Amino acid sequence: MMPKHCFLGFLISFVLTGVAGTQSTHESLKPQRVQFQSRNFHNILQWQPGRALTGNSSVYFVQYKIYGQRQWKNKEDCWGTQELFCDLTSETSDIQEPYYGRVRAASAGSYSEWSMTPRFTPWWETKIDPPVMNITQVNGSLLVILHAPNLPYRYQKEKNVSIEDYYELLYRVFIINNSLEKEQKVYEGAHRVVEIEALTPHSSYCVVAEIYLPMLDRRSQRSEERCVEIP
Repeated sequence: MMPKHCFLGFLISFVLTGVAGTQSTHESLKPQRVQFQSRNFHNILQWQPGRALTGNSSVYFVQYKIYGQRQWKNKEDCWGTQELFCDLTSETSDIQEPYYGRVRAASAGSYSEWSMTPRFTPWWETKIDPPVMNITQVNGSLLVILHAPNLPYRYQKEKNVSIEDYYELLYRVFIINNSLEKEQKVYEGAHRVVEIEALTPHSSYCVVAEIYLPMLDRRSQRSEERCVEIP
């Protein structure tokens, strides 16, 4: 017969082992690297599966809130999703408000703890696409017409609302003389129509542009090169 003190020690050990096992399971299910990815105010919450999760055996639950609010709100379209992302563009459309998102996982009847993003403010953190660029030849010069990226449809109370409605933008235009393999910045400013003159006849040039945000000291990636032959 087991002595009382031995039985009590066994019982305590059993309970603590069970609790530790449950905590370990919850922790291993917890989504990893939960963060917002934002481009042109299209705000996507993304995450990676917990250490114990493989395949499509798990589902995820997403909530969001504005900084300072106590109550979290469920994102119905991502409540029980098997995806590793959730579009929260509509829920984060006040671009100067700071937001949080959080995700929990469920698998085989077990639920993880919530995993929360860092604070996210769209106006500060969204990445801007390069300008769309059209080029026309006019009497040996190049006429470059630039367009800022449009916002997601749900932002647009009117048609063709663009990034220009939310930021002071500067356009930078560069020209590359393919014969000399030399790049030169030919324009920086707010105008969207730029004329490039004094080009060498019978030469090949490429033009590329980017957007610069002075308030944030940030620039977009460069547009694709557009190349032309000067007759």
